[in-house]
Amino acid sequence: MIDLFGNEHNTEIENIYVPLAERMRPVRLEDFAGQKHLLDPGKPIRVMIEKKEPVSMILWGPPGVGKTTLAILISFLVESEFIQLSAVSAGVKDVRAAIDKADYNLRTKKKRTILFIDEIHRFNKAQQDSLLQSVESGIVTLIGATTENPSFEVISPLLSRSRIYILEELNKDDLLFIISNTLENDSILSKLDIKIENRKFLIQLSNGDARKLLNGIDLAVKLTTPDENNVINLTNEVFMESFQTNYIKYDKNLEEHYNIISAFIKSIRGSDPDAAVYWLARMMKGGEEPKFIARRMIILASEDIGNAEPNALIMATNAFTAVNYIGMPEAALVLSQTAIYLACCPKSNASYLALSAAKEDIEKHNALDVPVHLRNAPTKLMKELNYGKDYKYAHDFENNFVEQDYLPEEIKDKIYYEPTNNGAESDLKKRLIKLWSKRK
Repeated sequence: MIDLFGNEHNTEIENIYVPLAERMRPVRLEDFAGQKHLLDPGKPIRVMIEKKEPVSMILWGPPGVGKTTLAILISFLVESEFIQLSAVSAGVKDVRAAIDKADYNLRTKKKRTILFIDEIHRFNKAQQDSLLQSVESGIVTLIGATTENPSFEVISPLLSRSRIYILEELNKDDLLFIISNTLENDSILSKLDIKIENRKFLIQLSNGDARKLLNGIDLAVKLTTPDENNVINLTNEVFMESFQTNYIKYDKNLEEHYNIISAFIKSIRGSDPDAAVYWLARMMKGGEEPKFIARRMIILASEDIGNAEPNALIMATNAFTAVNYIGMPEAALVLSQTAIYLACCPKSNASYLALSAAKEDIEKHNALDVPVHLRNAPTKLMKELNYGKDYKYAHDFENNFVEQDYLPEEIKDKIYYEPTNNGAESDLKKRLIKLWSKRK
C-alpha cells in the first residue's frame, strides 16, 4: 500500500506494533467467527445490517466471543460513526460528551452514531439513566456489551429500549477457523512459515476466548526462533509459555467443564470440604466464571441442605453478592469459604423431594379446585357463593394453629414435606409431628 507521502511499506511497519487480535478484526460478516444464530442469512443482526437500520442492543456473552468486534463491524457496515466508551473508566461527563457529538453528527452530517459501551453492567443507575433520552429519541444507537445477565445489571427502562442478543461461547470449529484465517490472511503472519504442533491444545489453552487465542499466537511467534528452514514451529511448550499457565485439562466448551462442576457439587453434597476445595481450585485454575460457581452453590444450598441449616442459603446468596462486588482474584476466597461451609452443613433434600412429589400430583390430577373456605372473596357475589366461608384464622387459636384442610379434597391427607432428623430440620420435624397428631 502507498500512502500520501509515497512510503510503500509504512502501513506494514505500523502493523508490527498493532496487537494481532486488533489486526484480525473482520470487516466482512463472512470473516466473523461464530454467532450464526445472529449472523446467518435471515437472522436478526444480519437482517438489520442488510437493511442498514441499526437498533439499540445489549450483547451478552462470555469474554472473547466477539462482542466488541461485532459492534465495530455493525457500525462499519451500516455506515455509522462509532464512539466507544468503557464503563470501567467513563463517567456521566463522558457519556454526555458522546451524546453531544452524536447530536452534532445527526444535525449537521445526517449521519447516525453508534455508542458502544463495553462492560455496561459496571455503569451505575445514574450513568445508565443518562443514556435513556438520547436512546429513545434516536440521537444515538446504543450497543452495550456485558458478561453479566443484563436482567440483573441493566436498568429496566434501558432494557425496554434495547434488544438483548446472547452471544454463545465459540466452539472448536469457530476457533479453528480463527487460527486458519489468521495464518492465511494476517498482514504479518501470512508471510511467515508457521507450523502449529497441536491446534486442539492451543484451543484448550484459550478457554474459548478468541482474544486470548490470538494474543497467545502472537506472543508464541515472537518467542520462537525459526529453524534452519526458516520455519516457526509453535510447540505445546511455547504456547504454555506464551499463555503463562500450566496446562490444566478444563475446557469450558467440552465435557470436562461439566465433569468438574459435577464433582464439586457432589463433594459438597457428600460433606467432603477437602474435595470441594480441590475441585473449586481446578475450576479457578481453568478460568471458570466465578458467578457460575456461586449460582450453583445457591441451588445446592436449597436442594441438598435446605432446612437442615437455613443459614446455608443466606451464606450462598451473600457469597454471590460478594463475588459480584469484589471480582477476581479475591472472590476465590469467598467461594472457598462458602464451599467449605456448605460441605460441613447437615444435609437434607426434603424440600426438593416435597416439591417433586407435589409436581407429580399436579401431573396426575391436573388442576384441582381450591377449597371454597380458602378462596378469596373481594366481591359481594363471591361472598354469596360462600367463598371464604368457614375459614378459620390460625392466629385466633391457641399456639396459632387450628385443625383445617388446606389441600384440595382429593388429596387432603397427602404429606409432601417429610423433614429429616438432621440439623435444624429435626426441630421442625418435632413441631410438625405434634401438629399432625391434632389432625382428625
